[in-house]
Amino acid sequence: MKALSELHLSQEQILTDSESLKHYGKDWTRYYPPNPSAILFPKNAEEVVQIVQWARKNKIALVPSGGRTGLSGGAMASHHEVVVSFEKMNKILHFNPLDATVTVQAGVVTEDLQNFAKEQGLYYPVDFASRGSSMIGGNIATNAGGIKVLRYGLTRNWVAGLEVVTGSGEKLQLNHGLIKNATGYDLRHLFIGSEGTLGFITEATIRLTKPPAPLHLFLLGVPNLASVMNVFRNFRDKTDLMAFELFTQKALKHVLTHATDLKKPLDSESPIYLLVEVEASHENALEKALAVFEEGLEQGTISDGVLAQNEQQSREFWRMREDISEALAKYTPYKNDISVTIQHVPEFMESIDQVFNSKYPDLEVIWFGHIGDGNLHISILKPQEMDMSDFVKRCQSVDQALYSTIQRLKGSVSAEHGVGLTKKPFLNYTRSSSEILLMKELKSIFDPDNIINPGKLIDK
Repeated sequence: MKALSELHLSQEQILTDSESLKHYGKDWTRYYPPNPSAILFPKNAEEVVQIVQWARKNKIALVPSGGRTGLSGGAMASHHEVVVSFEKMNKILHFNPLDATVTVQAGVVTEDLQNFAKEQGLYYPVDFASRGSSMIGGNIATNAGGIKVLRYGLTRNWVAGLEVVTGSGEKLQLNHGLIKNATGYDLRHLFIGSEGTLGFITEATIRLTKPPAPLHLFLLGVPNLASVMNVFRNFRDKTDLMAFELFTQKALKHVLTHATDLKKPLDSESPIYLLVEVEASHENALEKALAVFEEGLEQGTISDGVLAQNEQQSREFWRMREDISEALAKYTPYKNDISVTIQHVPEFMESIDQVFNSKYPDLEVIWFGHIGDGNLHISILKPQEMDMSDFVKRCQSVDQALYSTIQRLKGSVSAEHGVGLTKKPFLNYTRSSSEILLMKELKSIFDPDNIINPGKLIDK
């Protein structure tokens, strides 16, 4: 691309070889072929400003890239866009022990931030399976959730300030790490969850907190969905609940086949398993949690279960939940990530199961999710002999029933993965036409030339 010569970047900051284009032009979505024209690696916000100004001048679309762990096509570059990778903007810049905040560049890996917090005697609680490769900028752009949302909330709760570069090439400092700031619109929150469509997040000031008390993890087998909600209510009301995760026997079977070092966790098999993590925040916390467990066994809402005896066993139990996506990857699954209010989880799962069983009995469907916050993941596995385009079309024919049910229950078509390309056609099932129009107007303000991640989330 001739225009690249106008950029004041070093040779190592510009890649155009075919292997790099393929690698950096995609995320974990597999439905869209990557086709970027170049990859740029800025090292600071000033270089990001330069890139945006260059793109505006040359009418070139830009796609932000972090760890590329997204599942909605939000980081796909399929139309000759230039990818802006934050891989080299990976520094932890400043730690403020009094405010318990840390300022980082957007390319800092989530697990590195967690480890840094631990070294300071503090805790960064946003946690999920892709922690080892996802980056803070992408976490903020999708308002990432994960397994600790029940106690600590989403990424939004932990962002004290942002440095961003808008689509007009203007650098903004948003909120400056303040706890209180009653001076009008908080633009920081527009960028959180914006999926990189308003501009580039270059730095973030993140709040940290004190570590939790010792944690105890139960792995429980339950007989049905009604029992799941009963167990959830009892643990929520009688313990300091940290996490409440669900996976099915079908999901467990795939994980145990994939991860041969893991063993069957219980003597008996159950259709549904729960991971229930509680905090030992007071002297009798474990005793109360065990009492809830025993009560469930007596009532029949829990058919079997075990308390992890050490950290190693806890890690093994967590892998049975967190390794599901990796275990299913070879099937190129068609994924949905939805949420409803907790009270509607059983109704939703039962109604959608009926659709799959009646119309698509030959397709294997795997359920798992963060049941404690109403977030469910649905993976439909592609039969080996089925062509990918035919498979996607067939799965999309289910989406109408799926999203109509979500709309009826006032749920969300995307709980934590974002809208990107895959959910964009269905945004109207969760957002009204007035809301979508306002979102388009906001994009026009921050990105007047429509060059920042165009075509994702909304169409201008």
